[in-house]
Amino acid sequence: TIYATPNSNLQEADVRNFLQNTYANHAFVRLCPDGRGPDTLHVKGTNFCDIGFRLDANSKRLILISAIDNLVKGAAGQAVHNMNLMCGLPETAGLTSVALSP
Repeated sequence: TIYATPNSNLQEADVRNFLQNTYANHAFVRLCPDGRGPDTLHVKGTNFCDIGFRLDANSKRLILISAIDNLVKGAAGQAVHNMNLMCGLPETAGLTSVALSP
């Protein structure tokens, strides 16, 4: 979770557009729909990072929240992801299957 105080009169549409443009070409980053925060349930066993945000008018703060599966995205999946990039392989190679719990 990240808390930020914007310097300007930031609107939620500005934040959404920025995040969509920033992560448009990142296969494993998903922006949550309006009004829904990320949940580990939706990233469990995947290499995805889900991002949600809220602009709190009362405190004038931007709240960004992300969720990952710390085993897949946080350790082994990140290593495979980096190897793919370093070796010129497709970014998603070996990372599109959902890991199953025993």
